[in-house]
Amino acid sequence: MTINQLDEQSPFTTADGSTIRSILDLSNAPVKQQSLAEATLPPGTATQRHYHMDSEEFYYILEGTGTMDVEGETSTVQPGDGILIPAGAWHQITAADTELRLLCCCSPPYSHEDTFFT
Repeated sequence: MTINQLDEQSPFTTADGSTIRSILDLSNAPVKQQSLAEATLPPGTATQRHYHMDSEEFYYILEGTGTMDVEGETSTVQPGDGILIPAGAWHQITAADTELRLLCCCSPPYSHEDTFFT
């Protein structure tokens, strides 16, 4: 059994510019097919528009509001929203006027090498 406490995970900046703490991923658990992380964006900031060739992602909004763009379709997001980002889909999330905190689940697990920009 593997149990990792969020508060014990060191934050780092991903290739898209968000700060994340990996809850379960290749660096801290014997995972093979997915990863789970908490991401935060300061007020008024956005991730860099990008896509993942292999990874499908779920975002789950915990705190704050923002705007989600997937393949040019935009929507306001808020706590309780779950967002599907298909593999290969260009996407970007922007925090509104408060910090945005969300969970990110990737399958296969997130990797910098699978993150591509314009």
